[in-house]
Amino acid sequence: MRLKSVLIFSFLLVSCSTPKALFDIQKETLIAPASVKFKNQSEKAVSYIWDFGDGNTSADPNPEHRFSLSGKYIVKLKAIKGSKINIAQKQVKIEPPHDCLVELQTSLGIMVIKLFDSTPIHRDNFIKLAENKFYEGTLFHRVIKGFMIQGGDPNSKNAANGTGLGSGGPGYTIPAEFSDTLFHVKGALAAARQGDAVNPDKASSGSQFYIVQGRPVLSSQLENLELQKGIKYSAKAKDIMTNTGGTPSLDKEYTVFGQVVKGMDIIDKISENETDGSDRPLTDIKIIKIKIIH
Repeated sequence: MRLKSVLIFSFLLVSCSTPKALFDIQKETLIAPASVKFKNQSEKAVSYIWDFGDGNTSADPNPEHRFSLSGKYIVKLKAIKGSKINIAQKQVKIEPPHDCLVELQTSLGIMVIKLFDSTPIHRDNFIKLAENKFYEGTLFHRVIKGFMIQGGDPNSKNAANGTGLGSGGPGYTIPAEFSDTLFHVKGALAAARQGDAVNPDKASSGSQFYIVQGRPVLSSQLENLELQKGIKYSAKAKDIMTNTGGTPSLDKEYTVFGQVVKGMDIIDKISENETDGSDRPLTDIKIIKIKIIH
């Protein structure tokens, strides 16, 4: 009888013991977008709930979580045993990317684009959307030869011929980020936006973008724009615009936040497609995937 009492008492001690939450984070330089591994070192817990501080959670004991954006995140681990909970938390710091390269896969070929550090809001937003597969299956819905190719409207996914496109987005806009060193040369990646009448601050669309094709322009045109807008074109920008092409009239009107560094011929290939009265290609040109490669 006495031995039975001891056994019951021992069982109660074990079953009522409080869990202890402990975890460790991989010790590496973390640059967005970053996949972070967490090592669970908790004691006496039966289940777990992770809160990664970016709106995502997990019940995996040892999760790996991908942070799309730079920033400081408070990661919390709940160690649970019955009605008893113990919480541990640590800060994860994700540094912003530098000279980030993305690969834009289209149904007509691949372009590699460098995102500029000098436009961090646009850069990080583009990375976030790409990481969330927002662009997959969308179309280059507006193509004007000698001017630009435009995409990023979520309404263009599986859109029937004749469907009006160009008004879709993620439900937010981005403040303009004009730079004195970024211009609408051929291959420039820029943010589309609504017109000045309803958008005097020139805020960018949350997702729609265009890539400049342009045409060669006269040096005198650049000189006039320098006087009118207070722009100072670099020698490199002038050389590209006068010999290769650009759309300088858009400078300081729309935010440039990237540049095609490989696959410039894909811009020309897309621009050659026949379009309808709304500048939509008669044959759909799809964005298959946008992925971060550096």
